[in-house]
Amino acid sequence: MLLKTFGWSFAITAIGLALAVLYDGWTAFGVVAILAVLEISLSFDNAVVNAGILKKMNAFWQKIFLTVGVLIAVFGMRLLFPVVIVAISAKIGPVDAVDLALNDADRYQQLVTDAHPSIAAFGGMFLLMIFLDFIFEDRDIKWLAWLERPLAKLGKIDMLSVCIAMIVLLVASMTFATHAHQHGGVHADKAQTVLISGIAGLITYLVVGGLSGYFENRLEEDEEREHEAEEEAARTGSKVSAVAMAGKAAFFMFLYLEVLDASFSFDGVIGAFAITNDIVLMALGLGIGAMYVRSLTVYLVRQGTLDDYVYLEHGAHYAIGALAVILLVTIQYEINEVITGLVGVILIAWSFWSSVRRNRRIEADGGEDSSERAEVGSGV
Repeated sequence: MLLKTFGWSFAITAIGLALAVLYDGWTAFGVVAILAVLEISLSFDNAVVNAGILKKMNAFWQKIFLTVGVLIAVFGMRLLFPVVIVAISAKIGPVDAVDLALNDADRYQQLVTDAHPSIAAFGGMFLLMIFLDFIFEDRDIKWLAWLERPLAKLGKIDMLSVCIAMIVLLVASMTFATHAHQHGGVHADKAQTVLISGIAGLITYLVVGGLSGYFENRLEEDEEREHEAEEEAARTGSKVSAVAMAGKAAFFMFLYLEVLDASFSFDGVIGAFAITNDIVLMALGLGIGAMYVRSLTVYLVRQGTLDDYVYLEHGAHYAIGALAVILLVTIQYEINEVITGLVGVILIAWSFWSSVRRNRRIEADGGEDSSERAEVGSGV
């Protein structure tokens, strides 16, 4: 079962890591491996959400999502999008960005380094909004209950996450501007760019979130209409209306999945800039990670065990929050790439182990988890 589901992912991993060694030795091997793990850890909740929706779709639409959808995710978001980011930030054409990455690494590195403050501000704000919206939402199951309970209460304040994100951005941009002026104003002109890029990241998140919400609402409306149509068809003996509505609901479900998948893959793409500026290694690492996310989605659908490890989604979002902070800090200061990569891995591993212990505790209590939700949310 595992080999059948993850076979292609294993093959792509072997090929990708081999190409990394040929490209730049064992250092590249390590960077690609970290990027792949980062992508998987950040996108695990994506796989869970995808699987939860995908299992409602018929075989045809599942196949469409896992073929056309994967092409869009791997080649569109993981391969082309980094080129677009570099091209926009460095103000060069996409073809020139790829050409520099392959043939003039020093010049490309310099362009990316110069563009890093704006890239970090854009990505940091996008990731920070994902994290803030998660921790300010009240959930039945809590991992770090001592922290999540009071934050959920604060989350009842409208637009709190946006306000906090804007404050963080202002502090980051002002700190950058102050440091630039103190060192002769070499980068003073980029302080405004940092602020604008951060605002653009915030707007991008709000737009993506708005589109996702729109498709989700349409999906719920179509499912409700489909149910009503089925009841009407049962009374009248007609099946045309129900079949047509089912197709419409599936189409909007597919659109919603694509928007959702794009928004989650954006995390890994932006986060990759905290690991490396090399677009080749970035493409290899994110491509491997994207394949595992696809395989994991299929595995979760086939196994039907989406609720087995309930803290993993929490761990993934805390990893997103940590990465957002790291990106914003790297606007001004350098942080070792190994630290950046390991933070997410540690948080995911911790949440996984907490989930395992929770499951054992529930099993020992005879399957009752009502008290666990109220009292054992710490996961330790």
